[in-house]
Amino acid sequence: MPRPPSPVRERLAWAESRLLVGVDEAGRGPLAGPVVAAAVVFPPETRRINGIRDSKTLPREDRETLALRIRSRAVRLGVGAASCREIDRLNIRVASALAMRRAVQAAFRGDGANGSLAPWLPGSLAPCLIIIDGLPLPEVGYAHEALVDGDAHCYSIAAASIVAKTVRDRIMRCLASRHPAYGWQTNVGYGTPEHLAGLASVGPTRHHRMTFAPCLQTELFETGRLGG
Repeated sequence: MPRPPSPVRERLAWAESRLLVGVDEAGRGPLAGPVVAAAVVFPPETRRINGIRDSKTLPREDRETLALRIRSRAVRLGVGAASCREIDRLNIRVASALAMRRAVQAAFRGDGANGSLAPWLPGSLAPCLIIIDGLPLPEVGYAHEALVDGDAHCYSIAAASIVAKTVRDRIMRCLASRHPAYGWQTNVGYGTPEHLAGLASVGPTRHHRMTFAPCLQTELFETGRLGG
C-alpha cells in the first residue's frame, strides 16, 4: 500500500501565514445519487491524524472513524453536493466543480464581506490556499491550485476525500431502504451487476443520472426509441 500523504504542503502554507484548504469530491462515476465534495482546513501545527489517505483505499469502518477525527481536528470543514438533476443538466465535470464550490462556501460561511475567505480566524487576515484534487476547474469559482491524484499526495485533500465519501455513502445507504432493487447499500450507486439488473427489471428512479449510458439506454428502450 502506498505511503499516506504527509502535511508537507500544509506546513509550507503555514510558513507563509496561510491556511491550506483541501478539496475533493466523491461520486463522479456512479449511475445514481449526488456528487458530494468536502473542504477541510486544519489549524497550523495540528497533530497529524494517523491513517489519513485516499478514501478509496480504506475500509468503510476506518473511513467512518477517521471522518469523526477529522471533524474534531479541522478548524474549518464544509460539505457540498450537486444533485443527479444538476449532473444531467450541467455534466459531471461542472457538477463536481459546483459541489466543490458549495463545500468551500460551507466551510467559510459567514466569513468576510461577500463570502471572502480572508478572515479565517478571529483577528486574522491571513489568506487561504485552496487546492483541489484533479485538474483545474474554473467553475469552482475561487482561485485554486489543482493536484492530480491529490488524495494520494496532499494530507488535507485526503482528509476531504474521506469526509466526502462517508457523507455520500451514508446518503446512498439511506436511499437503498426506499429503493431496494439496486443494491445501493453495498454498491452506493456504482454500476455493479446487481445495480444493472435492477435497472433492467424495474427501470430507473429519480435518483438515477439519466445522461449516463446504462440509464439512458434503459430510458430509450422504455420509450421505444431504441430497438431491442
